Amino acid sequence: MLKISTNPHMQTTRNTKSIMLDVIVALVPAIIASVLFFGADALRVILISITSCVFFEYLACRYWLKIKNSTTDYSAVITGILLAFNLPSTMPCWMIIIGSFMAIIVAKMCFGGIGCNIFNPALVGRVFLFISFPVQMTVWPNPHFLSLFSPDGATGATTLRMLKSMKTSGEISSDMYTIDELPSYLDMFLGNVGGCIGEISALALLLGLAYMLWRKVITWHIPFYYLATVLVMTSILYYTTGNTKFLPMAHLLSGGLMLGAIFMATDYTTSPMTIKGQIIFAICCGFLTVIIRSFSAYPEGVSFAILIMNAFVPLIDKYAVQRYYGEKK
Repeated sequence: MLKISTNPHMQTTRNTKSIMLDVIVALVPAIIASVLFFGADALRVILISITSCVFFEYLACRYWLKIKNSTTDYSAVITGILLAFNLPSTMPCWMIIIGSFMAIIVAKMCFGGIGCNIFNPALVGRVFLFISFPVQMTVWPNPHFLSLFSPDGATGATTLRMLKSMKTSGEISSDMYTIDELPSYLDMFLGNVGGCIGEISALALLLGLAYMLWRKVITWHIPFYYLATVLVMTSILYYTTGNTKFLPMAHLLSGGLMLGAIFMATDYTTSPMTIKGQIIFAICCGFLTVIIRSFSAYPEGVSFAILIMNAFVPLIDKYAVQRYYGEKK
């Protein structure tokens, strides 16, 4: 019998559970990096986020939608990990639970569960928390490598915040930074910088990307074109204006760009189905990210860019669908 269901439609011998397990394995390096740099607090955020996401999905399946329990496919676990990755290590427990509720109940189960949601659930939870609790969402503890607890509780600015407040010639302000105060590219690459717990280490995220490409969980198109668009646009802005707040490599290695491009923009349900559509989607995400980072009041734009483009995915799919040979235009 022909089974009619929501997208994504894939011809493969693998099932949803095995694909989700591969994504979890790909997230392990970033989990390890977050614990190495932020200690037990990072582990607390991750465990609470996973537990609450799974709990809310179980409740929704059993008592609300009255459908088969979908927690066994591990998609809720991935949502929990990704939501945690978008939070600072100091996030209060009850706020994490609220974010999980928004991610699972509002952004996922209200639309019918996995494969039916329009927007990436983890990003919906993250943006809701950012808008509702801006103070708690913008407190960034300084990393302490191989320390179980932060010894002094000191906080600092993220690399993107420094770039946003970068001094130009002639400006004098105690709230501004100089290029010498930026972390080194090596620190950005390894993760020895402040930020959300899962976005700091580009190395760990790239290892996850390599694993998913090897396992053919995703294709290279969305991560490559997303990152390339950001790199090209910031390079043009930097070399035409000379303003250090557009430093290309700093933008590439900092903030949630790697996390978003690799693990969130590539979500099967909320990204286009065709290669052509994925390229359009990725380029638009990169363009919006740079615009928001550079010209809005927010230092980061990845979450907003991906959510905005999620809304355009049906339109992109409509006009980027492959035309079969012999079919009239």
